Amino acid sequence: MLTLTQRLSPDSSAEAAHTLRLTAEERTRSRHWFTTTDGIEIQLVLARGTVLRDGDLLRANEDGSLVRVQACPEPVLTVCAPDASALTRAAYHLGNRHVALELGGDFLRLSPDPVLAGMLVQLGLSVVEEVAPFQPEAGAYGGHSHSHGVARAPFRQA
Repeated sequence: MLTLTQRLSPDSSAEAAHTLRLTAEERTRSRHWFTTTDGIEIQLVLARGTVLRDGDLLRANEDGSLVRVQACPEPVLTVCAPDASALTRAAYHLGNRHVALELGGDFLRLSPDPVLAGMLVQLGLSVVEEVAPFQPEAGAYGGHSHSHGVARAPFRQA
């Protein structure tokens, strides 16, 4: 078994010893047990709130070997629109519902939901059920803390 505690930046030239195929939901788990594509048991022990992305590399504590994260194809709804304005409107409505959403150049992708699919069709968009890797946006604060390093003056009482 390998314990993975270190996330490295994606490096397409790095040679990974193992591949870990995970769904979008599984890539949000920072503490979990998984099995690589070649049957190696691994334990993730990453910083809380870590969201893994397709292509990320993880380093094993035991031997320093690298494990590459791969987005596993999963059921999704892919949404296309006749124009950018309609796609933007759909993203707005989905965002108001706090839906995990992948933004493509000419499509939106979300987890299957018949109610949302109906709403999108009523808005004039085409909705296709398919199986594809799902890479939702991390969100406005994804990947970093809420502190932006802004120095603040100490509070002074008058």
